[in-house]
Amino acid sequence: MGFFSRLFGLDGSDAAPSTRGPASEMGLDAKAAAAVLNDIDIDTAIAAHENWKLRLQNVLDGKSNEDLKPEVVCMDDRCDLGKWLHGAGRERLGRYPAFTMLVARHKYFHVQASTVVAQAQSGDEESARQTLNGSYRQASNQVILLLKELKRGLTGQ
Repeated sequence: MGFFSRLFGLDGSDAAPSTRGPASEMGLDAKAAAAVLNDIDIDTAIAAHENWKLRLQNVLDGKSNEDLKPEVVCMDDRCDLGKWLHGAGRERLGRYPAFTMLVARHKYFHVQASTVVAQAQSGDEESARQTLNGSYRQASNQVILLLKELKRGLTGQ
């Protein structure tokens, strides 16, 4: 049993033998896996989340012209990944406990990003840097890991 199967609590027994392959580890047939991959570009979602660290670093370094508002940054349903997680992703994968974990980790990521912005805007640069290099980084790494495992589970890559 692979990591994704353990993560999602699946044994793959509900996938038909003729559809065994990377997606069968998730209990999905090839058509269902293709539909998920059609809904979201996982690599783009990963890149967007990796880019947040640079954006936040630029805010802290005074190199950003972005008007980031903590009350907006904390909303986990505004970015492309969040829209997918709360929409088509939930419809297709919402039954899996690991999907719920991905949604929760994504929400926590946005809360931590918002915290960095709020701390920076209040002039507490030291706390903002601690959050950026601590809980924010951990949240970001968790989202990226879960997305990579989702992709691996769907494509074998």
